[in-house]
Amino acid sequence: MFTGKISMCPFKFLPRCGIARALEKMLVLNCSTKLLTLEKMLKSHFPESLKVYGAVMNINRGNPFQKEVVLDSWPRFKAVITRRKKEAKTDDLDHYTNAYAVFYKDVKAFQGLLEEGDVINWDQVFQIQGLQSELYDVSKAIADSKQLDVKLTSFQAVWLPSASNLPDTSIVKSSPPRLTYLSVGEADLLNRTWSRGGNEQCLRYIASLISCFPSVCVRDDKGNPISWSITDQFATMCHSYTLPEHRRKGYSRLVALTLAGKLQSRGFPSQGNVLDDNMASIGLLKSIHAEFLPCRFHRLILTPAAFSG
Repeated sequence: MFTGKISMCPFKFLPRCGIARALEKMLVLNCSTKLLTLEKMLKSHFPESLKVYGAVMNINRGNPFQKEVVLDSWPRFKAVITRRKKEAKTDDLDHYTNAYAVFYKDVKAFQGLLEEGDVINWDQVFQIQGLQSELYDVSKAIADSKQLDVKLTSFQAVWLPSASNLPDTSIVKSSPPRLTYLSVGEADLLNRTWSRGGNEQCLRYIASLISCFPSVCVRDDKGNPISWSITDQFATMCHSYTLPEHRRKGYSRLVALTLAGKLQSRGFPSQGNVLDDNMASIGLLKSIHAEFLPCRFHRLILTPAAFSG
């Protein structure tokens, strides 16, 4: 069971200030009004902008993951990256938290931001993610020049149906389930069952996600979680899992649609990702009429030579 300390996520109003120009080709957008404007602008570039859009929405609603926005210019930006604030406490081995989301209108502008010395912390293990095809080639070329290892995982990107299509609990093939949310103390269970988990960094990350963002779970008669899904720092539904002995009862479907409805009720998109060989999840998504997007989700994990091997 997770027993570490997780900072709470109080709502904070962002300062009404201008744009901090860190370098000639890099702007840090730190004005609440402009960040809200950016949120609206990103919406017109769906689905490619979804990951950055989700991160910006969270920044505009309390910023629980201590993120900030970097652009090449404003307001006619060509590339935008969300990153963790430099003053935020970090673990150099924690690629879960050390995460960047990317959207660009011009791939050369994205490349220019990566080449700026102060945009990315290349001295730690981190991830870059986005929904555009050039993301890998551009990032890998620069990473290679800095002797970082790059691991790419590509997913099908999906959009879940609107809350108006939510089912009732009659879809569950058993007695009415106890539908609730996860607690931080249950992070250890999620860490042990997640294919990406099983380490201390992931444990802390999952605990932070549970503390800060919406989750849904089904509990058994003893109150133990048996099926669940959580939301990540980019407002993406993730780690949807049902314990093997409780599968084929309708729990995964119920959890997915309930969490989608919860996100939609707060104004967030109900987005997710699925691996090509995860046929069970693909079948579930098709059964609830999820939309498979034309772009793919790409996640790059970059590791400096000092941390390789």
